[in-house]
This record gives sequence, structure tokens and C-alpha cells, in this order.
Amino acid sequence: MTTNTEAKTYLNYINGEWSASDTGKTSESFNPSNKNEVLGSFQLSSANDLDQAVKAAKDAQKPWRNLSGTARGEFLFKVANVLESKVEYVAEAMTKEMGKTFAEAKGETMRGVAILRYYAGEGMRPVGDVIPSSDSEALMFTTRTPLGVVGVITPWNFPVAIPIWKMAPALIYGNSVVLKPASDTAVTAARVVECFDEAGLPAGVINMVTGSGSVIGQGLAEHPGVDGITFTGSNAVGKQIGRAALDRGIKYQLEMGGKNPVIVADDADLDLAVDATISGGLKSTGQKCTATSRVIVQSGVYEEFREKLVKKVAEITVGNGMEGSSWMGPVASENQLDNVLSYIEKGKSEGAELLHGGNRLTENGLGDGYFVEPTVFDNVTAGMTIAREEIFGPVLALMKVETMEEAIALANDSDYGLSASIFTTNIGNMLEFIKDMEAGLVRVNAESAGVELQAPFGGMKQSSSHSREQGQAAIEFFTSIKTIFVKN
Repeated sequence: MTTNTEAKTYLNYINGEWSASDTGKTSESFNPSNKNEVLGSFQLSSANDLDQAVKAAKDAQKPWRNLSGTARGEFLFKVANVLESKVEYVAEAMTKEMGKTFAEAKGETMRGVAILRYYAGEGMRPVGDVIPSSDSEALMFTTRTPLGVVGVITPWNFPVAIPIWKMAPALIYGNSVVLKPASDTAVTAARVVECFDEAGLPAGVINMVTGSGSVIGQGLAEHPGVDGITFTGSNAVGKQIGRAALDRGIKYQLEMGGKNPVIVADDADLDLAVDATISGGLKSTGQKCTATSRVIVQSGVYEEFREKLVKKVAEITVGNGMEGSSWMGPVASENQLDNVLSYIEKGKSEGAELLHGGNRLTENGLGDGYFVEPTVFDNVTAGMTIAREEIFGPVLALMKVETMEEAIALANDSDYGLSASIFTTNIGNMLEFIKDMEAGLVRVNAESAGVELQAPFGGMKQSSSHSREQGQAAIEFFTSIKTIFVKN
């Protein structure tokens, strides 16, 4: 394998300094569009590196907490400005490290800028209430107190937005942070942290340690100096993190998988539904926790919808995300490639009909990357593996129903409950869907993958720990309520 010997080695960020791990070991980050291209190397850190980061965060937290919310907000505004000035620099790393198109990467980076500015403004909002006391000579009120040191464990699929939507509220509410990014996007994470460093945050307020999940991720959950854990990733790892946090009695927040349905009613605008199904299911190569996976269509429009869908999917251009002509890039890694292809094989072996795609793409210069055709299955039933397990790739499963009641029941027939959408012009269908759908995010005449930064986000069932991220709901996790009673 050819490697780029000039690729930069990225360091940990601890107590305001960039430093190498005491292990002396690094790992390379490869471009999924071209596995021969090395984007950079990152540290394979030790428990001792983590100890140093937690100590730095612990030492910095109280002085940071003691700043006014306005002062903390000013720092976040500075970070936002730096990140905005480096949009292409950060987005290029994202595209070359995990594969999403450059346009999507720039959009995600600008979303990070918007999240920082949103939470910067939170520094001037109320954090408590005055409550009437039964004692006429007393004053009673509530305020919010930060958790302390927060461990932030983030995935590779949104390597800018997710770390920022966790770190920004943690910081504005007075916590310090130790970030453990996914190894597959450690270079992108380092470029994001460079923005915090350039903005001049006090040393130790934010720290980043890269390395294996078993050492650094699990180590954060088990570390006696960590007061809260926020995690986004797989269900298996999330449950390990949650158990470790529960054993220590600290607060934890888990955002995990999804098997998100879209319902297309007989009265739907089919062109709108097709476009949204493709966007929701296949953008970012289907590597979103909110991506559309199950497409539940009423029988009256099933054949017409299927024809329109397959025709448009066939027009999708797959290629290197840095090329403007590419609508869909590669999956993020060889492991992802193998996983997606194995699910496609399961779909075929269990009796689903392959309408389009299903193959690895190797021609036209794609052989050195991890490219998969956008894939559509027909005649999928509720018990099939591709209808039940999260694939995290560009695979759509078509399922036919007769009635709206059957559609909603099928949509709810899942261990997950993250997002769901419906396409209909019937107000009764809309209201029934809103009332009965077991998902944390429900959308009407819009794709399942839309998440707005100012609104609470999280899932039901096995999709989350039932807490919510983003918007003003974030204060519920990153702080605790303190009730004060004052008598003269």
C-alpha cells in the first residue's frame, strides 16, 4: 500500500498544549475514496494520557464555571468565527476522512458554526425560577449548577456537528470537556479543536484524547474524575458506556441507533416523497442515525412510487466526495463496506427482491475506494434482517401495506424509535401519525433525516437513554437543578 510520508501527525490536546501520547504509537487515517491516500496520523493514547486530560479539565472547571455566562458565551462566539474562517479546511478533512461530499461537509461545518453561536447566546438566558415560599419572610429560587467534567464520546459520521452540539452546551453551562472522537475521523476532530485553541479558551477547559474505544472511551466512563458522559454511537458500545456510568452513579446520555421509516400514503405527493426518500436515505451514503431505511407505501400508489424511486436512484452519481459531480461518496471504511455488503447478501438470501444496485463499485477509478451502489429492495417483510437491523449504508427496503393503521403499526414494529416521516395530504393521516408514532422525531411531508439545532433531539425505545440533545433541552443533561432557600 502506498502511503503519504508527508501526512501530518496530529497530537492530543491537553491543558492547552498539543502533546504526543506516552505510548509513542500512532495510527494512520486513510481516505475511503482512495485507500492509498493517508490524510494524517493520530495518537494511540494510554490511560495515563487520559488521566492527564481529566486532571486538566478538573483543574480548569471551577474557574471556568465562575465566569459569567456572558463571558463563556464570548469565547464560543470566538470559536464560531474561527471555525467559519476555516470552513473549507475542516470540511476537506471530513470529506477525505469519512467520504461525504464536500458540499455536505461544508454544510455540516457551517452547522457547527451556527450551533456555537446558538449556545453562545444561551449564556444570557435565565437558568432558574423564583418560587413562592410558604414562609413569608423567606426567598426561594432555583438555579443550575454544572456537572463538572464531561466526557464526550462521538462517532465518525458527523465529525463536526455532533462533537460541537455536545461540547457547546457543556461549555456554556460551566462544564469542562474531555473529547474522545472516533478514530476514523480523528484528523477532522483535531482540526475542530484547533479552532477552540485559536479562539483562546482557558487551558484545560477543552481537552482531546484520541485512541481506542476500549482504553479511552470506556476509560472516560469509568474514570473517577469524570462527572458525566455524553455518547453517540452504536447500541452495543452505548450500553457498555451506560453500565459503567451507572455503576459510578454519574449522569449519562446515550444517542444510539435507528431503523427509521417513511410512510407514503395513497394521497401523497409522490414526487416529493421520492425526492425526500432518496435524500433522507442515501445522502451521506446512508450513514446517518436518522437515515430513512424502511419505505412503507400504501398499495394504491406502490407501483408508481417504486417506478419513480428506482428511476431516480439509477441517476445518482457515485464518486470521490471532493469531485463536484459526485452526489454520493463512499462508505467510511473497509469495515463499513463489508458490513453493508453483508446486509445486501442477507436481503437477497432471505427473499427480498433486489431492484437496483447491491454491488461494490470498482470501475472508473473507484477500485481503490469503498464505494457501494445505492441499493433498493422490494418485497421486504417485517421479519427480514434488512427490515430490523440498522445497516448504516445506502440501502432502502420497500414494504407494501393496505391501510394507514397497518402502515403505522409496521413503522412501530422496531426496537428503535429515533425518527420517522410521513407523506400525505390528509390531515387525519397526519394527526394519527403524530399521535401514534413511537419516535423522538416525527416529520410530516419532510425527510426523516432533518434535525434542527434549536429543537430537542433524541429517541425512544433502544435509540437513546431517553434524554434529549440540542436546543434549550440540553440544559437538562449538562446541569443539575439547585433549590435555594434564604431567610432573613
